[in-house]
Formats: sequence, C-alpha cells, structure tokens
Amino acid sequence: MKKIAMIGAGSMAEALISGMVEKQFIKGEQIWVTNRSDREKLNRLHKLYGVNPTYNFEEMLQDANVILLAMKPKDVALAVKQIKPYLNHETLLVSMLAGVSIKSIEMLTELSVSIVRAMPNTSAAIGQSATALAANSIATEEQINLIKTMFDTVGLTVYVEEKQLDAVTGLSGSGPAYIYYLIEAMEKSAVEIGLNGELAQKLIVQTLIGAAGMVSRTTKPPKQLRREVTSPGGTTEAGLKILKEHQVQEAFIQCIKEATSQSKRLGLTLAEELEKEKRT
Repeated sequence: MKKIAMIGAGSMAEALISGMVEKQFIKGEQIWVTNRSDREKLNRLHKLYGVNPTYNFEEMLQDANVILLAMKPKDVALAVKQIKPYLNHETLLVSMLAGVSIKSIEMLTELSVSIVRAMPNTSAAIGQSATALAANSIATEEQINLIKTMFDTVGLTVYVEEKQLDAVTGLSGSGPAYIYYLIEAMEKSAVEIGLNGELAQKLIVQTLIGAAGMVSRTTKPPKQLRREVTSPGGTTEAGLKILKEHQVQEAFIQCIKEATSQSKRLGLTLAEELEKEKRT
C-alpha cells in the first residue's frame, strides 16, 4: 500500500485514519485527505496523524491505490464528478456512504472500476466497530482482503452480499444508538431507586461489558444465559415480567426492522435523484 486518497474528513474518516496509523496498516504521510471547505479540520488531522491535507485533486489522486469516499451521501454526485477525470480501470473505490448503492456509484463513474462498500459504525472511534463489506463483480479477492484488513484496524469486519447491507445498517450501523438509549433508561431508573448517577453509570457500563463478554466467550445462546440468571420468584424474573408486559423485545425487533426499511427507502430515493440528475 503506497497511497490512500480520502474524500471527506468527518468523524468516521478520522476514526479510520486513526486506526490505520495506530495499527501500522499505513503511515500517515501516505494518506491524502480533502473535504469541501473545512481547512481547519484538515490541518488538525495533519497535526494529529501526519496526513497530507489538500484541495488539489490531481496531486491527491495520482498513483492512489485506494480512493475512499467518506463525504455525506448527498454530496456523492459532486464528489465523483470532481474525481472522475482521474479515475481509470485500475482504480479501487471504497464507499462508506450509507444508502449509496454500488450501481449508483458505477453510474456516476461511467467506468468499469472495482468498488467496495463498507458499513462501519461509530464505535470505530475506539477501535470497536462492527463493519460489513460488499463488493461489485470487478473487485478481486485480493482487493477485498486488502479493504478487510483496512477496516480490521477499527474493529470486526465481515463480508456480506450487497442486498444485506440495509439489514446491517439497521442492526449494527444504528445499533450503538439502541444501546445508548437502553443506558439512558437504566441511568434514569438508577436515580429513581436512589443510586448516585456516577456510580450507577460505572455499574451499568460494566454490566453491559460483562454481558457482551459472556455472549462472545461461551457457546451458550443468549436465551440460555438469560434463563441461568433468572431464578423462579427472584428479582430478575420480576424485572423481566415488566419488560414482557411492555413488549420490549418486540419493540426492539420492530425498531431494527424499521431502521432497515428506512435504509432501503433512503437508498432508493438517492438512486432516483442521481438518475434524474444524470438525465439533466
């Protein structure tokens, strides 16, 4: 890997830069970064990671092994239009744009190029992302493995079919927010039952870490682990009874299904807009 060109410099892009540099996937000086107009952000990334900030597309894209699309999805048409003159059949495009299909990117580039879509989540900021990858038929196994290694620097990476990415978005892409929502509820209850807020948060966080650790380190399914904690007539059973009465499990299922459906709707809307823009 000689050079990575990154279009966009938001929080997800920074998390990936941090992971790549820290895990020695690539040196900061081999990463070139641009954004629409926030030069202050680019300079900060340069100071932190040694990356090359630039608004010169020719300088940035020349001999780049990977071009990473990390702008806002609504800006993809403009971004691809700007880099299009520098693309060729050797280009490897990596997209972190939620809802932007491989077909839409192919339509914008009007070239036969290798494309890999990545759906990480915000836990990439601490190296704990759950990332899913999907690729077009042109991308080689070597290229896919390269990008998997890249995203392994910020957490777990799996490969899926592109049609599954909407489900990944609804499950793990949005997933951290569901957990934060749960933590909010647990914090509120802690205060109401007389616990100090700071102490309660420590207990809640460690409880979640411990429960996740149990699931990841044992072959027992979550249902069995839950039953092992639940003694007949005990406190856990009393609490779970309330959750069942309020259909909390069903609500979580519907939550993830709706997030998945919204990902599909956004993707279709964006595809239609890109089609319309291309015709005009």
